[in-house]
Amino acid sequence: METVLFAGLSFHAWIVIATIILVFGLMLFTKLAPDFVFLGGMTILMVTGALPVDKVLSGFSSSSVVLVGALFVVIAGLVHTGVMQWIVRYCLGTPKSYNMAIFRLMTPVAALSSFLNNTTVVALFINVVKIWAKKLNVAPSKLLIPLSYASGMGGICTLIGTPPNLLISGFYMDQTHEQLSIFTPTLAGLFCLTVGILATIAMKKLIPERTSPEEALENSQNYTVELLVPSDAKFIGETLKDAGLFQVEGGHIIEIIRFDKEIISPVSEDEFIFGGDRLVFSGQVDEILKLRNSHQLVNAAHHVFSVNEVDSNRKLRMANVRFSSSLVGTRMVDTDFEERNNMVLIAIAREGERINQSPREIVIEKGDTLLLECPPRSKRESALTPDLQFFESSLIPQEGKKTLTSSLILLAMIICSSLNIIPLLQASFLAAFAMIILRCCSINQARESIDWGLLMVFAGSISLGSAIEYTGIATKIAEGILSVCGSNPMFALAGICFAATFLTEFTSNTATAAIFFPITYQIAVTLGVNPLTFCVALMIAVSSSFATPIGSPTHMMVYGPGGYRFVDFMRIGLPMNFIILAADLFIVPLLFPL
Repeated sequence: METVLFAGLSFHAWIVIATIILVFGLMLFTKLAPDFVFLGGMTILMVTGALPVDKVLSGFSSSSVVLVGALFVVIAGLVHTGVMQWIVRYCLGTPKSYNMAIFRLMTPVAALSSFLNNTTVVALFINVVKIWAKKLNVAPSKLLIPLSYASGMGGICTLIGTPPNLLISGFYMDQTHEQLSIFTPTLAGLFCLTVGILATIAMKKLIPERTSPEEALENSQNYTVELLVPSDAKFIGETLKDAGLFQVEGGHIIEIIRFDKEIISPVSEDEFIFGGDRLVFSGQVDEILKLRNSHQLVNAAHHVFSVNEVDSNRKLRMANVRFSSSLVGTRMVDTDFEERNNMVLIAIAREGERINQSPREIVIEKGDTLLLECPPRSKRESALTPDLQFFESSLIPQEGKKTLTSSLILLAMIICSSLNIIPLLQASFLAAFAMIILRCCSINQARESIDWGLLMVFAGSISLGSAIEYTGIATKIAEGILSVCGSNPMFALAGICFAATFLTEFTSNTATAAIFFPITYQIAVTLGVNPLTFCVALMIAVSSSFATPIGSPTHMMVYGPGGYRFVDFMRIGLPMNFIILAADLFIVPLLFPL
């Protein structure tokens, strides 16, 4: 079988296969940024001549990539005008049961994710859902998995709901010269969404009840205390180390406030002590009080911090450690992360439990929640996004004067493209321009909203997909699959969807769509059946990753706030994968006959 499958492949085809294996291997087993990995893959294809330069670079000029960039600006206009706040206020309500709570949550989230980037929707909903859960007397973990699932299921309902849909649509148009409508996958997507919501409610007992990290960290007066150095203290002029104040049992010093205006943080053990210094300690209160008594320190008035207290210069904020973070496997004491980013680690929570030891000595793991003392939100935070995902309610804009304006712009874009008044690409550009010119968002906000890393992955995925088709690999693999499945198109479709769903659990769904489209299309052509059936089914399959927290960025976003464990996603996600896969294989051939 192996000999038949790979017989006749050219040298360049083998380079493409090796490149694909390398790209996926690096994404699975290393912490390298996906955009860097795909750029490397494109470089290999270009330098080796496995793919002509114009085809390698075609991803950057692809209408799908440009469309995604324009949609980021449209989303920025909606976010900054407070459209999300209106949805939250009027859609969640006060349901009378947990079943109804799931329904009231998943329905609006899925609707928004049909037109907006799902990570944006989830980011804006996380804190709202946590507050809402407390109001309903439900653990946040019982609602955050449904939140993430709803965003993924909603994305498959329209062409613009998720990047893989746009990528598959672009490939399909290149092959058939047929432009798909924004609502081409809608009926199939809505059916799968309905099945998914009902399945979530039916399997509600599989959703765990975990302690959220906020509950473990919220009582911050238990471990953050500020003490004043009296002007007559005997150790004035000594270093913190010599005075025995740098490292204390069960904690450490995190900040010095000098002359009520100068803030020294992080603090060196060689820092000299002055009278009037306010020393901020993090640790166990009992031990810190012993230190206060032994050194004749004085309690500083009104300076016991809490997570929600805002200081004019410093804040306590929580962040999740991303699964791809460079901090994973390291101790903060062994890195210069705090110094580089002007931050101090206060405490760490893991799987909903605070770790009661010196936080800087703890080996950081994926999904940990960090409590950090840091400057107010600034541009520097964007540099931390590969390592940390901050979450706080202040990120949710309030309703404003432009709420209606931005909503009408989005509605006009949808109507114009769906009625073929103008193509979707042109409609999205007009909408993006209107968002800026009508001041729904500023130029800087529009520029910052564009995820350049995602666009690089998108362009790289197109190059890999083109390479598979150009070198004949797609044809060979299609022949191999058909030799196993025979001439039954449903068997072939089921095999493709199952394989795509499996791979999406471990790597980018955009990359999976790019790899599988040429193979899927070639199988449909070889069998003489409707290729649109295979393409729509593939759209749903590559976005149906529910069994692992690394299967989707939104899963990683709720992993820390929910206090989840890795197995929690598998418990409900594995059956959900098979349920959505079965719904996909049932509804798509009915709506798009073979």
